[in-house]
Amino acid sequence: MKFFYRPLKYFVIFLITCSLLGAASLYISYLIIKPDLPEVSTLKDIKLSVPLRIYTSDNKLIGEFGKKRRAPLKYEKIPSQMINAFLAAEDERFFTHPGVDYQGILRAIWHIIKTGEKGSGGSTITMQVARNFFLTKEKTYIRKLKEIFLSLKIEQEFSKNEIIELYLNRIFLGNRAYGIGAAAQVYYGKPVNLLSLEQAAMIAGLPKAPSANNPISNPVRAKGRRGYVLRRMLKLGFITQEEFEHANKQPISAKLHGQATEAESPYIAEMVRNKSIKQFGDKAYTDGYKVFTTISSDLQLSAQKALKTALINYDMRHGYKGPEGNIPDVNIIDLEELGSIVADYGSVGNLLPAVVTGVDENSAQLFLPDGTRATIKIDGLKWARKYISDNTRGPQIKKVSDVLAPGDLIRVRKEKTIKDDIETNSYILSQVPEVSGAFVAMNPNNGAIIALVGGFDYYTSKFNRVTQAQRQPGSGIKPFIYSAALSKGYTTASLINDAPVVFEDSALENTWRPENYSGHFYGPTRLRDALTFSRNLVSIRLLRAIGTSEGINHLQKFGFSKEQLPNDLSLALGSANVTPLQMVSSYSVIANGGYKVDPYFIDRIEDSNGNIVFSSTPLKVCKSCEASDNNQTSDEDTYLTALATNIAPRVVDERNIYLLTSMMRDVVKRGTARKALVLNRSDLAGKTGTTNDQRDAWFNGFNQDIAATAWVGFDKIRSLGNRETGGKAALPVWIDFMRDALKNKPQVPLKQPAGIITVRIDKKTGQQTNASNPNAIFEIFRAENVPQMDQSSDANETDIITGSGQTTDGLNKDEEDHLF
Repeated sequence: MKFFYRPLKYFVIFLITCSLLGAASLYISYLIIKPDLPEVSTLKDIKLSVPLRIYTSDNKLIGEFGKKRRAPLKYEKIPSQMINAFLAAEDERFFTHPGVDYQGILRAIWHIIKTGEKGSGGSTITMQVARNFFLTKEKTYIRKLKEIFLSLKIEQEFSKNEIIELYLNRIFLGNRAYGIGAAAQVYYGKPVNLLSLEQAAMIAGLPKAPSANNPISNPVRAKGRRGYVLRRMLKLGFITQEEFEHANKQPISAKLHGQATEAESPYIAEMVRNKSIKQFGDKAYTDGYKVFTTISSDLQLSAQKALKTALINYDMRHGYKGPEGNIPDVNIIDLEELGSIVADYGSVGNLLPAVVTGVDENSAQLFLPDGTRATIKIDGLKWARKYISDNTRGPQIKKVSDVLAPGDLIRVRKEKTIKDDIETNSYILSQVPEVSGAFVAMNPNNGAIIALVGGFDYYTSKFNRVTQAQRQPGSGIKPFIYSAALSKGYTTASLINDAPVVFEDSALENTWRPENYSGHFYGPTRLRDALTFSRNLVSIRLLRAIGTSEGINHLQKFGFSKEQLPNDLSLALGSANVTPLQMVSSYSVIANGGYKVDPYFIDRIEDSNGNIVFSSTPLKVCKSCEASDNNQTSDEDTYLTALATNIAPRVVDERNIYLLTSMMRDVVKRGTARKALVLNRSDLAGKTGTTNDQRDAWFNGFNQDIAATAWVGFDKIRSLGNRETGGKAALPVWIDFMRDALKNKPQVPLKQPAGIITVRIDKKTGQQTNASNPNAIFEIFRAENVPQMDQSSDANETDIITGSGQTTDGLNKDEEDHLF
């Protein structure tokens, strides 16, 4: 017996000695390493690298920018199922150990004794937090000791909930996803709380090897890792046998998802990104800023749909340019390979790629990238007469084979129809439009941009035509010329001769013979009718009469810069180069009654803690705060005072704007924009614009709450084709948008300012007349500009016949006037 106790005694002494030596070694190691250990309290101040996020005014995500995708979650928002999956995969004793799992460490030591090699093992979630935030991933004894000491300190200063929250928000899970919030979106396109059991287990299996176990690049290995996690969850009692069996037999459903945008606004998102980088530098990508724009998600969607529809309709009017390619022997290719070939063409906007697999007289069979089959009927391609030129198409389509053949790679768009409460899908042959366009809408009372579309498809062309396309506005410039004339005493009834005129330009050895779009001339014309029907010769004579320098000075009040305005009579027909954003900004001055507001698109910026770091202070129209006496244009001191108090300064006389708006409402009621009557509103005003040879088509329009501009044209400037005017190519965009924007909105009457009176005039002479005159109509005037009573029905054959009865030849050349 004594013999038995002696070895045991020595063994106990040996164990105690080893323990004391081990403890002493650890303590000495701690003393040596301690100076190099960071303060774990800094974890409280560490900011996770969170990307820049951009939102609409109604808080819908429209863009995300950053090298790392991360969506941090508070502990309370993390589902218990996800926590259990990570505990099963990484650290089952997390909630009971002090930061170091001694059993795991002993296993790691035993591995070294057996193999002589360092290996993994014993790494707790707390130790991973220590490593991820403070250390490198190199496998050395020193790093392991640092991990242990840091983990013990972390556990002393942080709760278990805080530690696992840090871990689950920081861990790298592949494909630029950091944290479970980002991973749920990247792999499954949904938030964490909507993940199924097998999806949570898949994500929990990634930390050990995000690339090797990745469900996208290695689905077989990923499924095996998922099975391991599920088995561990079953063993630990986190799930039932039934739950395990159901989850384990599910196929791999992960696939890469892009940004979880709720409102598609890529052009405005890029504008915000550029602005944020200028303000915050590279920190914009990492510090979790949230930018809230002025964009309305509903109106943005309406704008995008309206522009795309108009560009597709334009394209269809001019014919089909043929398939994008052809796959020989399409019906003997493996379906998976065929789907891959078609998918490589990618969607462009709402236009899907498809391959024709069969054709008969009245239909064609299609194969889509997702493996589904569809049919396109002859009614879906009757428009597809062959494109010959912008003005010429081939013969009518009589059968499907006139257009399509097996193997053709084409574009189609899906249209939903509802009949007898039954929804069906039909496919329409389409093609990616070569023509471009832009649309922008803003609140004229404060400058907030509420919708902006810079082209047909951002991912095809990132060129933002709203802010970057310098194009000629054509007749869209005329309202500003007319406003300049009104400021010089002209009236809505002033007569100007619409007759041929020739200008010689010795410098260019050129002769300029401007004409009306119709090719006809209409003789003496009242200003109201001249603007309503966009008479070119009237605008030219009007600008010549007031002087181009006066015209340029007046246009600057609306926001045009002097440098962009040609100092010659071509200005009257819109030869300046402007952007759609400049046009809508200038038209806003008319829409709001004569006040200058600046367009803006960022409402506020918040940091990662929700603190506001920037808030816009736009100039706002306040008609009750009218700064100047008698509603006259503000002088410089009043202008600067208004700016200092964020009140938009008046830049154009109220009565001038009232008369101009009245004339522009006639453009909609009976002029070049009468298609807008379909909206059945009386509070709309605007002006079409078409440049020489129909190279640019515009419509700029407004009521007192919304101003909007639509432009259509080719990026490489060329003709849109015969009869492709602003009223045909651009106005439909504006109409479709306004139909949604003004739905259920009351009509806004035009408030008549003091000093405006209504007078009966002769519509032929523009002079005051009596009720017995069969040509009598009512017209509005400033009180001081009421025309005299008509003394004769004959008009002098002069270029300009004023409504006051005074006449002038209109050819008094300003010394600054010159052509081109």
